[in-house]
Amino acid sequence: MSHTKLLSHIIFRTKRSQMAIHPDHAKELYCYIWGIIKNMNCILLQINGMPDHLHLFVQYPPTLAVSDLVRTIKANSSQWAKKSGYFPLFEGWASEYAAFSYSARDRQMIINYIKNQQTHHQQVSFRDEVLRLYEEFGMEDRCDFFFADQ
Repeated sequence: MSHTKLLSHIIFRTKRSQMAIHPDHAKELYCYIWGIIKNMNCILLQINGMPDHLHLFVQYPPTLAVSDLVRTIKANSSQWAKKSGYFPLFEGWASEYAAFSYSARDRQMIINYIKNQQTHHQQVSFRDEVLRLYEEFGMEDRCDFFFADQ
């Protein structure tokens, strides 16, 4: 029997980076996303975000491609957010996303990082945050694609 522990820090944003996720109802969105992830036999270790983007830290099985995981989360949560009435400015998620893999020893660091998004963004813009992560993973030449709206 094989044993795996795949951990990804996933980031995606609203279409055109609209400030559409109202903080008063963000928890409802997070709970809905938790349910999606649980139904896919994955574990949501942490979720948090800002009005224009979300961060998720997910453990998933090797039989599931991260692209399929993100596609399902975005499609189902977008449909729910539009119907819920909680997010009148929400038009959907941008097509791009970022996913970064981490080792188990980084688990608590990433959980804390995601928990502290509101404090973090008092000092660092979302664009700078994403650029730093892209640089950390040697992908800085691709950062502009993350912010391209399609």
